[in-house]
Amino acid sequence: MRLPSYSHLLALSARPDLLLRLLETIVVAASALTAQRIFGHSVTAGYDSAVAAFAIIFAWSALSGFYVKSPMRRVSLPRAVLLPALGWVLCEVGAVCIIKWMNGEYQPSRAWLAGLFLPTAIGVMLCRVVDRIAGARRVRRVSVAVVGRGERCAAFVQRIAAMPDSACRVEALFDMDADADATVGGVALFHDIDTFAARVREQRVDEVRLALPLTDEATLLRFLDVFRDDLLNIRFVPEIDQLTRFRGEAAGLDSTFAINLVAVPLTARALASKAIFDRIFSFCTVVGMSPVFVAIALAVKLSSPGPVLFTQRRQGANGTPFDIYKFRTMHTHATDDGLVVQATRDDPRITRVGAFLRRTSLDELPQFFNVLRGEMSVVGPRPHAIEHDALYQHVVDGYIHRYRIKPGITGWAQINGLRGETDSVQKMQRRVEHDLYYLSNWSFALDMRIVLATITRGFVHRNAY
Repeated sequence: MRLPSYSHLLALSARPDLLLRLLETIVVAASALTAQRIFGHSVTAGYDSAVAAFAIIFAWSALSGFYVKSPMRRVSLPRAVLLPALGWVLCEVGAVCIIKWMNGEYQPSRAWLAGLFLPTAIGVMLCRVVDRIAGARRVRRVSVAVVGRGERCAAFVQRIAAMPDSACRVEALFDMDADADATVGGVALFHDIDTFAARVREQRVDEVRLALPLTDEATLLRFLDVFRDDLLNIRFVPEIDQLTRFRGEAAGLDSTFAINLVAVPLTARALASKAIFDRIFSFCTVVGMSPVFVAIALAVKLSSPGPVLFTQRRQGANGTPFDIYKFRTMHTHATDDGLVVQATRDDPRITRVGAFLRRTSLDELPQFFNVLRGEMSVVGPRPHAIEHDALYQHVVDGYIHRYRIKPGITGWAQINGLRGETDSVQKMQRRVEHDLYYLSNWSFALDMRIVLATITRGFVHRNAY
């Protein structure tokens, strides 16, 4: 018999719903405060406050560490609403027991307990219902293309189709063994790899599942090569049904064991922690340096005719384009479509104020607004011009994987001196190698190291011109 863990009581999902849990915490604190005002006594006020504090600590402790796994299917409405409320109430019950054990004279009244438990349960359920309604509008099913052999292909698709509230949908199927075109469960079946790849790109499929035998290395390597320049996840679903004695824990949207071959290197929890730090750090920077922003804007405006800000199209996470902001450092000039000329040393297009801004990297400050808009991160691979992306992604190995996370204002490559003009493939290759190292070794401590290095020595560099 499998006993439910406390995480099930809280109905935790893969996405870190920090706002939802903060709202629930406010509900618990408000319930405790209201119960104390109406039913409490001044003698036990301190103990009652300690109960609320311990309950919140217990709940948040149970929430940690459960953000990594992807949801295999949506949690049912009763479970999503009732179990979190029960979880919070149990935390409060445990807190009462702890306080009573620490001080035997503590005797909370039944009216106070009811005034704490009932509003908590009702408030948490209301929060979850609202989140459920809002979540139904933002849920996006993952599109999947499957590669396999014979009956395993069909079984794979049918299993996903049979799942209630499946988090993914199959868009295309490539059968290595079949001889004639057909459909499996309404999904188009392909036998030509080029046609299959074109369909994957046309439909903007999120991931490719390679449901192949462990010995079929040639096919696996072939598909990895076909999609080497595409920004999609590739997962290997080995045929191990005959090798496993017990049903182990599955890693995938369809309850099957899957190995990530090419995927986002950061977990949902890591991305959430980066997003929280990005917003807080950027807000504090914009507020704290607002006089500097104003002074630079005036200097740019007075130095030469033209706008204060310069915008350029760049690629963000998953290849989504956005407009990056910079203080204008050049005289306004006409440019040819599709042609981006990088700044060179002693470039005549650069103004005197612009030269100072570029040497000190102060021209990058407006990108904190890109971070606040959710388009960039404080730390990450630096975004290049879209024209350069089109040039280098087929030349530099692993270039496309830089865009699996949000681009950054600063990064591991920049603090290691890889800045400025990329006038050779070798320079770009070194920069990409550093970016991929960062993605493979990310940690919050590494981000802090990069930020501190940027502040202490990263603003001025001989390659910044």
